[in-house]
Amino acid sequence: MATVVYLLGALVTLACAILLSRGYERSRKRLLLWSSLCFAGLTLSNFLVFADLVLFPGVDLYPARLGTALVAMSLLLFGLIWER
Repeated sequence: MATVVYLLGALVTLACAILLSRGYERSRKRLLLWSSLCFAGLTLSNFLVFADLVLFPGVDLYPARLGTALVAMSLLLFGLIWER
């Protein structure tokens, strides 16, 4: 059951990233670009959660998971400040 939850979380963030990038392509609002980049990074982080806990349980991917989430959220924060 946990495997399904990890995959669904990754798929939802991937869907958000795709929808935000499509919105950026139509409107060229830069905040949509920063948001789509953030969700793309969060997608990678969620797939790393799946890989860490399901695919490679003996390998510690915790620092990589946190690092990708930090970069993703930093992109969104930068975009929010830049578009002020």
